[in-house]
Amino acid sequence: MTTAALTAQTRASALETLAASTTSGHELDVLVIGGGVTGAGIALDAVTRGLKVAIVEGQDWASGTSSRSSKLVHGGLRYLQMLDFHLVREALTERDLLLTKIAPHLVRPVSFLYPLEHRVWERAYVGAGIALYDTLASINGRRRALPLHSHVSRRGLETLFPDLRHDAAIGAVRYWDASVDDARLVSTLIRTAASYGAAAASRTQVIALSTNESGTVTGASVRDLETGTQIEVRARQVINATGVWTEETESLAKTDGGLKVLASKGIHIVVPRAAIAGETGLILQTEKSVLFIIPWSRYWVIGTTDTPWTRDLVHPVATAADIDYVLEHANAVLARPLARKDIIGTWAGLRPLLQPGTKEGTSSAKVSREHTVASPTPGLTVIAGGKLTTYRVMAEDAVDFALGGRAHAVPSITTTIPLAGAEGLRVLQRQAPAIARKYGWSRAMLDHLLHRYGSLLTELTAAVDAEPGLGTPLAGAPAYLRAEIAYAVTHEGALHLDDVLMHRTRINYEQLDRGVGALDEIAEILTPLLGWDDATRTREIAAYRTRAEAEASAELQPDDASAETVRLQADEIAPLHALATQ
Repeated sequence: MTTAALTAQTRASALETLAASTTSGHELDVLVIGGGVTGAGIALDAVTRGLKVAIVEGQDWASGTSSRSSKLVHGGLRYLQMLDFHLVREALTERDLLLTKIAPHLVRPVSFLYPLEHRVWERAYVGAGIALYDTLASINGRRRALPLHSHVSRRGLETLFPDLRHDAAIGAVRYWDASVDDARLVSTLIRTAASYGAAAASRTQVIALSTNESGTVTGASVRDLETGTQIEVRARQVINATGVWTEETESLAKTDGGLKVLASKGIHIVVPRAAIAGETGLILQTEKSVLFIIPWSRYWVIGTTDTPWTRDLVHPVATAADIDYVLEHANAVLARPLARKDIIGTWAGLRPLLQPGTKEGTSSAKVSREHTVASPTPGLTVIAGGKLTTYRVMAEDAVDFALGGRAHAVPSITTTIPLAGAEGLRVLQRQAPAIARKYGWSRAMLDHLLHRYGSLLTELTAAVDAEPGLGTPLAGAPAYLRAEIAYAVTHEGALHLDDVLMHRTRINYEQLDRGVGALDEIAEILTPLLGWDDATRTREIAAYRTRAEAEASAELQPDDASAETVRLQADEIAPLHALATQ
């Protein structure tokens, strides 16, 4: 399979496919609304069943919850406490599929210490639980994807995590899960779906759902936010996978039925790797939830919170109170306490919490404790809830439900579909030393590139061969090559500076200045590729600077209301461009 590149041109082609769907014989089988991990998974599942599929997203791919998670692929230890063995086994199965077959370049093992405070009963209790966790991952004779858990003494803790306070634990249980760059997982799913024929258009907002005289949903009206153009779309089935926007999207069908979803805010902070001496992650029980201290690349990710969010869904923000909460609970076990000055980045995301039951008049199939698929009206399927780890199962359930009795004739095959960059990964890993020597890259840089692109690294090296200057790091964000910035446009569908700094890379929260120091250099690379004139380039830079300033100011506010007021002072970039072209 040749991996499709996502470009401004392929986006334009996707919009043409949407417009052509009203012509007899060109109707879509499935229109997917929502470009997070669930929607992207649905698009891949549907297109690999031989269906004619399009997916639209009102913002950039993964711009909502799917770029703001804890970035863990895990079975969910807390579900063992609820005795939900089926859910844990399902999540562990998906975790291992991602690690071994579907996305081994994107998903990587990470170990955690579960600190123990009581020498005998707690070690036995926690050890038995994590042993069961390991056992559930091995059912059905699958080859183990991760090592078995092990018990760690206090002396072992001093080796594995020197900065754990001596009085914080008498020992620990070490177990394994995995981590993933969530936004890259989504963009890779979209590229893979496009490679099999799905039409994909970001910055394309659904403004209405079309219905016939009997109330059946027959398509949608969408608006290209880059130009303001409105397009009518016809589809046999529309699938709503919009997460925290579920009820807003349902309301476009002018029905009272559907699923009920509440948003819960979780924030994370980022500190340099040198701020904490440790070789593994920590999982800590708090009075409200679980706190993770996660090793990631050159830094640590620490989170999360769990608080109701009833405000603007596009821009949740971390407040001073949120940050203080995370610092307080991390410092309770750290020998060298962290301070705000140690923080180099933050992010806030919204969990779509599925509420019990469905609205009146809704047919549904409760397929999991975590997610539900429903139909508030014929022609419209809605899926909500779930978790990043089980996106593939959610996608399969949603397409099965939408197809109804036809599903058995074309069952899902996504357990056997590797994502773009997975095939040939082992070959590139063996060739890594030679590639590093040829381009003068460090082993750390090669590891970074293989983790992000897998075997698609050859597309980056081809670009560097054609333009050697792309093989050098960004001056303002040296963890990234200039080639990666260009690639975000030429292959990954980035349309704006926001897209590059927030989702194609992690520069927004990996750099203390949120990447402002690299803006001119990044804009220089993007300008010819996106055909920007001077006015557009100036507008892009100004919009990102304003966003960065608003986010920094929001973090100093005491509560959600005041933080939101500050954050919303920064305008959206896509509507600015739409207005500029009218």
